[in-house]
Amino acid sequence: MAFAITQTCCNDASCVSVCPVNCIHPTPDEPDFGTTEMLYVDPQTCIDCGACADACPVDAIFPVDRLMGPDSVYAELNRQYYETHDTDNTWGEPRFPRSLPSQVTALRIAIVGTGPAASYAAQSLLRTTGAEVTMIDRMPVPGGLVRYGVAPDHPSTKKVGDSFSALYRHPRLTLHLNVDVGSDIRHEEIAAHHHAVIYAVGAANDRSLGIPGEDMAGSISATEFVGWYNSHPDVAADAIDLSAERVVVVGNGNVALDVARILVSDPEELAATDIADHALDALRRSRVREVVVLGRRGPEHAAFTRPEFLALRDLRGVDVVVDDHVDAVRDALATAAPGSKAALLAELPAEKVDWTRPSPEGRRIVFRFRSSPAELDGTDRVESLLVAGNLDDGEERQAEAIPAGLVIRSVGYRSAPVPDLPYDEATATVPHKAGRVLSAATDEQHAGTYVVGWVKRGPSGGIGANRTCSAETVDSVFDDAVAGRLREPTGSSRDFARLINSRRPDAIGRREMLAIDRAERRRGEESGIGRPRVKFATVAELLRAGRRFGIR
Repeated sequence: MAFAITQTCCNDASCVSVCPVNCIHPTPDEPDFGTTEMLYVDPQTCIDCGACADACPVDAIFPVDRLMGPDSVYAELNRQYYETHDTDNTWGEPRFPRSLPSQVTALRIAIVGTGPAASYAAQSLLRTTGAEVTMIDRMPVPGGLVRYGVAPDHPSTKKVGDSFSALYRHPRLTLHLNVDVGSDIRHEEIAAHHHAVIYAVGAANDRSLGIPGEDMAGSISATEFVGWYNSHPDVAADAIDLSAERVVVVGNGNVALDVARILVSDPEELAATDIADHALDALRRSRVREVVVLGRRGPEHAAFTRPEFLALRDLRGVDVVVDDHVDAVRDALATAAPGSKAALLAELPAEKVDWTRPSPEGRRIVFRFRSSPAELDGTDRVESLLVAGNLDDGEERQAEAIPAGLVIRSVGYRSAPVPDLPYDEATATVPHKAGRVLSAATDEQHAGTYVVGWVKRGPSGGIGANRTCSAETVDSVFDDAVAGRLREPTGSSRDFARLINSRRPDAIGRREMLAIDRAERRRGEESGIGRPRVKFATVAELLRAGRRFGIR
């Protein structure tokens, strides 16, 4: 019986490298890698050895005969992939881990950030070289997107963070947390103490809608909402008001679906997760009964992945419907190609929603397509969202108001400019070539400076996509080290630690970080309901937990 990959696939390709018959595709060497929603096992080639399941960092791979309930559909999804994609199960050229020649001086490399992209880069450096690695983050705890971006009801996805836990204990790794690069310390100061600096700072800013009323109370970003339910210190516990019965989420990507799902999930089913205590309390008191997921284009262009949609569709006690408000939506669903996103949506009930009426009893999610936000209206806070119709034939339709007390925009992310580095405003990325930062004026390499992750390639690809992205950047570091293009540090790692402590006396190191981790896990155990951890939600709480076990 073959194995199948399921909803929590992280796309990091750990399974590909251990498969003895090369039956998992797309591989990192194939054009579709990084653009497909997940990886797939070829049931005709699989020999049922289970090596992929053992290697999977997020427990996403199971024997087909053990798939039950909502996961049952993944046997068919894995099979369908090979009906529509030509794959070759013969082995390509082997790729061995890079190493540095013995004549190259042992490197000291700084990585700004501790999320997946940063952690994959650090893993590669520590496993294949004798480099000393310094990781710097403005948060008092590491993890980045894994800690603060993954929805609490996706615990398997969070398991990829467990693969980084050994990294933080590595003897050649130094952590400087609660340190802001740009205000506490500058790029040139980091570069003076390291051969190379790799920036993995992600894309923390959200894109705006650019419509009237967007700054009104009750209009927030998905970034803020996700940070709120994930205990991000930048988001106050009382930042989200759930007193309205209807919420509109603008956008229909995976983050939009996460937001919609959390808003209508049974709070008692979330109680055993690592959701923020303040968010759980607010959801228990929430009056939200209906979430409208707004899409600018038609159902055939929905931005979510099939696994995320299936997780949403199978919510207990929640109706999911499509607003059948124009012929273009109806026609797209009726003519949907098998296996397409529109075909998934065609399986849902369709009804023409009367927005002048109150939300129906119970909880539901409404997908509304062919609609763009035009204006937010209200007196002291948002009361409605005016939407304009989008039709391919150019036909103009009268704008329609959707009453809502909370509007959450989820239309993408942008990286913020990195202090002292060039920045491309159009792409919201740092200009680079194979991860090497390029000078904005001369297009020449910014010596010893590199990027990885979303600040390098834009906000695309899931957690696992950062593995291949980091491999490219680390290869560039190795090539530059061999070619003698790296700068020689003028200060030692001990000098750098002294500098950090003088600038930021409340910086956090490994010992304090581990103390915080133990305290959060202990709080989870003490909850009595099997919570993996109970997070501290403020910087002050995190620092107190770390200091209970002594300052460095």
